[in-house]
Amino acid sequence: MKRGNPNKKPSGAHWKRRRKREEEKLQENRGALLKYLGNPTPTTAQPESTASLPVAGENVSLLPVPSEPAATQSAGETLVPSTTTQSAASENISLPVPSEPTATQSAGETLIPSTTTQSAACDTTKAAAVDPADWPSMYDKVRTEFVSRGPYQAKPHFIFPKRQDGRSCHHQYFYRKLVNGERIKRSWLLYSQKNDSLYCFCCKLFSQKEYKLISAGLNDWKNSHQLLKTHENTPEHTKHMESWKELEFRLQKGQTIDRTEMALTDIERKRWREVVTRLVAIIQSLAERNMGLRGTCDTLNKPNNGNFLKEVELMAMFDPVMKEHVAKVERGASHTTYLGKNIQNELIECIGERISAHMIEEIKKAKYYSIILDCTPDISHTEQLSVILRIVTMEEMPQVKEHFMGFLVAEESTGESLSSLILDRLQELNIPFEDCRGQSYDNGANMRGKNKGVQARLLELNSRALFVPCGAHTLNLVLADAAKSSLDGTGYFGYLQKLFTLFSASTKRWDILMSHVTTTLKSWSETRWESRVNSVEAVRYQAQHVRDALLEVRDKATDIMIKIEAQSLAEEVGSYRFSICTVVWYDILSKVKQVSKVMQSVSMQLDIAVDLLRKTKATLEDYRATGFASAQISAKDMCEDMDVDAVLKEKRLRSTKRQFSYEAPDEPMANALKKMEVTFFNRVVDVCITSLNERFEHLEEVQAKFGVLVNFPELPRNELTKQCQTLSNTLSSGGQSDIDGKELALELMNFPTLPSPTMTTLELLVFLERKNLREVYPNMWVALRIDVTMPVTVASAERSFSKLKLIKTYLRSTMVQERLSGLAIISINSDFSRQLSYEDVIDDFAAKKSRRVQF
Repeated sequence: MKRGNPNKKPSGAHWKRRRKREEEKLQENRGALLKYLGNPTPTTAQPESTASLPVAGENVSLLPVPSEPAATQSAGETLVPSTTTQSAASENISLPVPSEPTATQSAGETLIPSTTTQSAACDTTKAAAVDPADWPSMYDKVRTEFVSRGPYQAKPHFIFPKRQDGRSCHHQYFYRKLVNGERIKRSWLLYSQKNDSLYCFCCKLFSQKEYKLISAGLNDWKNSHQLLKTHENTPEHTKHMESWKELEFRLQKGQTIDRTEMALTDIERKRWREVVTRLVAIIQSLAERNMGLRGTCDTLNKPNNGNFLKEVELMAMFDPVMKEHVAKVERGASHTTYLGKNIQNELIECIGERISAHMIEEIKKAKYYSIILDCTPDISHTEQLSVILRIVTMEEMPQVKEHFMGFLVAEESTGESLSSLILDRLQELNIPFEDCRGQSYDNGANMRGKNKGVQARLLELNSRALFVPCGAHTLNLVLADAAKSSLDGTGYFGYLQKLFTLFSASTKRWDILMSHVTTTLKSWSETRWESRVNSVEAVRYQAQHVRDALLEVRDKATDIMIKIEAQSLAEEVGSYRFSICTVVWYDILSKVKQVSKVMQSVSMQLDIAVDLLRKTKATLEDYRATGFASAQISAKDMCEDMDVDAVLKEKRLRSTKRQFSYEAPDEPMANALKKMEVTFFNRVVDVCITSLNERFEHLEEVQAKFGVLVNFPELPRNELTKQCQTLSNTLSSGGQSDIDGKELALELMNFPTLPSPTMTTLELLVFLERKNLREVYPNMWVALRIDVTMPVTVASAERSFSKLKLIKTYLRSTMVQERLSGLAIISINSDFSRQLSYEDVIDDFAAKKSRRVQF
């Protein structure tokens, strides 16, 4: 086989033959393009102008050169456009190759609705660039693609990571300072998050040499200024800048040699963007409704292929874009379908990141935020940590928002592990922990521990991140303490659970219950005591019907154990003691339930929460004085409805053995009603009041530090100055302070007359915004924002667990963590999801890695 000399330069005849082949191919591609765009009138191909061809002395490799037609191609076959000079068979092309036009398309039909107003020869929709560290090998097609996208630089608010020596990249590196003081942006400078280094855009595209700004990246932050200045003054860099700008200009003007093929590529790019837009919309719709995407198979038009593919099939019945795509997939015309599970995960991740970016932007604008954390095991027995950030937005009117930032896997539940987990998450989101002003968790020892708990470890790093225990969870513990204080109280809930178990264990017994009652019996939660009010309510107003149902079960049951249990429960429900316990517990639980529900509101504030707790305490104190007498009256009415005697059976008094001779014998209490009042009613109510004082002591201490913001009209001058200085010291750390105590005192002394004497902190903040007094009272404005940011409960984290159970179910228990967190972010933050731009999501999707399809 005869081989030519590889070092021999091509002759003039060679260039003539090659140019002739290019003109013939351009003529054929022009006809294909016109057919694709729906032009019914054939046009005679004109030779390309000399302005679009390389001239002598020009670097020919800078411009995409169309390849020769394959020898095996038939005369009537439409060529597949290509912008590379290499064979597709001999190289793994990672960037897109447009497919040929659909043969069934009519001449006058517009295949794809264009979303841009620019010419098809140049797509100016700038997709986000791939990280410079992951760029593929350079050849004409890849080079053209990156030039059309343009350089992608770090955003102004991006926080560069610091190394162990404390040095990091800075935004000032991206500007060049002239001798006259002006600054010029270095558009050629790129930052790689993967390598934490800088790259030169034009040199990486056109240079054949190997140095740091091309290969490994520049990360010598100490000498970066001098190194960048030296690099941009080199002749080679100047030459590559000119090549880059020349190619960019020709792409914009459509004056490249293969502009016809570029137009076809642009059409194919738009088609793919239309397809992926519909796929993103399908995923978003399913995720917002917590529906599963995948089925038992991943093939179109197959049974049990999942909701995602079924939605694709349904859309293909009416949408021409999706219909064409599905038709290509079915006949095997394209191996790239973007319908698989991996693409689903990538799109879910892109949507979740876009939503997170929107929330992070709001958090940084608000500056101050608070952390809300809570843990729960999922269906696969993995401990999931829910992360909520609470802020006060100031765009139009002050508004409290709690943003769900995703689930994290908590491998260990220790305070050290959880605190490290949340700090790492904040660093990933580029949210400075120094701006944290509050933290709220449940009452677990690993969370609220004074020495090794999460709150203690975070306070060591930021003393201004004040800890507030969850108010709703603390109320549950108050009720738990009260129930454990009395045997009658603990036994009462045991009977309620037996009632529910007896009827729910059999459908026939449940039907008997439903034939007698209108409100069904409820089971109670071990951890949520305020939920037990639903269990008590069913018996409080339907005791007669529940007893009748038990008697019917006793008569119809064939199992002797069921007969005995139904008889004993019927006797207990009809007793005077059970009726008194029912009335007392319903009165207490209904009062606490109202406070608990109000405290779980997103807009709840410290001053309102403390005021509610004080009113609850006062209500319980009043109830202790008159509650037992009123309970007896209500219990007697219940006994009359059941046709039983309202008599409290006296139990045999057990004598206690004396251990020492000097001990006096216990004084027996002969009156059973009096004994029940002392051992049950008084003890339960007293424990509730005492536990309220003890468990909410920390909450009142935190509120007292901010109390001057709402109590200032009533405070004397000296006391006002003292409390303002205390608040200033609380919000100071490491020589930095959020407010000036003296200035705050002067602002409060000169504050205008309020519309109402009792205004909450949020109402005061709204008052400042409406009156446009932010500039007049800046310290008051900052202090109010921090106060409203302080969390009161972890209810938002608890609500996220409800979504967790809907997303990660028994049939979806093997879901990966990234997919779970992404679906939860879309579902919980659905308001942000509906405001997303599909174009931005597709740009992020294209920027993840090099793909076979251009976007």
